[in-house]
Amino acid sequence: MAALQASSLLIPSSSSSARSSKRTVSASIHVPRLPKLRLRDPSSAMTQKLVEEFSNRNGYTITEPLQMDVAENVRLSEPRRSPSQSPTGSVETSTKLYAILEAVEDRVEMHDNIGKQRDNWNKLLLNSVNMMTLTAATAAAISAAMPAPSLRACSTLLFTAATGMSLVMSKIQPSQLAEEQRNASRLFKQLQSEIKSMLALQSPTESDVKEMMEKVLALDRAYPLALLGKMIEKFPVKFEPAVWWPRVSNNRRQSQGRKTFTNTQQNGWSEELEVEMRAIVQVLKSEDKKDYLRLGNLVLKLNKMLAVSGPLLAGIAAASSAFGGSMAMMVAASAGAMAAIVNGFEHGGQVGMVVEMYRNCTGFFALMEETIEATLKERDYDRRENGEMFEMKVAMKLGRSLSQLRDLARKSMASCLERIEVEEFGSKLF
Repeated sequence: MAALQASSLLIPSSSSSARSSKRTVSASIHVPRLPKLRLRDPSSAMTQKLVEEFSNRNGYTITEPLQMDVAENVRLSEPRRSPSQSPTGSVETSTKLYAILEAVEDRVEMHDNIGKQRDNWNKLLLNSVNMMTLTAATAAAISAAMPAPSLRACSTLLFTAATGMSLVMSKIQPSQLAEEQRNASRLFKQLQSEIKSMLALQSPTESDVKEMMEKVLALDRAYPLALLGKMIEKFPVKFEPAVWWPRVSNNRRQSQGRKTFTNTQQNGWSEELEVEMRAIVQVLKSEDKKDYLRLGNLVLKLNKMLAVSGPLLAGIAAASSAFGGSMAMMVAASAGAMAAIVNGFEHGGQVGMVVEMYRNCTGFFALMEETIEATLKERDYDRRENGEMFEMKVAMKLGRSLSQLRDLARKSMASCLERIEVEEFGSKLF
């Protein structure tokens, strides 16, 4: 019995020791619980990684699943950028403008060089023709006093050569050719400055590129470099102003992007300013442009007369010296001297250059007139250039201050009411 009790006592103790050992083991493996890991399918994990990488590269943000619908709706409601407004489109547009700028700079250099060359033509040809003419006239005069076949032959040859060279000079008008190239160089430099300002002050668009290309091509048509086939007609039937700009319908956006909005409703424009601009246009039409057209016609007629007289007199001298005889040689000497005078007045006085100058000035007033009228016809004030800026530009181009420009507009309006002419030109520059 005692053995049984002892064994019974031993069994509980062994069980209790087992439980205690179990508790000890349990305590020994008890550690803080780790977060539960969710194992994903490898393909879905790879897909998620690719989506995240694509989104990060393209500037998108990863949203939670519950916010995905809201973010998608917001993204769809945002206006899409056009290619010209995107950074890539802006870089491409700027690259195109830089290419146009390089072409413009090249044209400036070409017109400068050719202008100098044609100015040299005028000087060298004039000196050569006058030297030959005067030498031939001297030989003819000596031959009239002392008949000598050699002198008569020399005078005939020199008069004939002078006649041919005088015909060429009268046809191409080297002084006018040089003035054309000077004007072209100046206008291309203006365009070059405009493109540089556009690249520096605003983000150019495709329409800006198109507009600059049209301006370049219009200048190429107005002032060609070639002589044969494309040379400007030097003796037109009617005097007309030079046109070096594209149609104004393509030119209305000339200062968009550089506006200063002082008046958010009308972009700096008011009814008084529009009336002022119309009055300025009226002055330019009735005074400046009209006067330059009149003067241009007079100088063109004078140039035509001189261009015919010089070669004609040299031809008469050549024919007279060929016939021989005392009287014929006197006629040849007199005609040769008169031919030298006419050539000196025409090409030395650069009458052709004066014709081109009047063409350019008349074109300047025609451009101002078209620009102001096209601006006033535009009813959307946001598409116009800022009114105050536009008024300042008009004043500067006419060589006036703003107060002088407004005084001129008041005089023009008063003259319209009283039906009298304004005895003042719009431009103070020329």
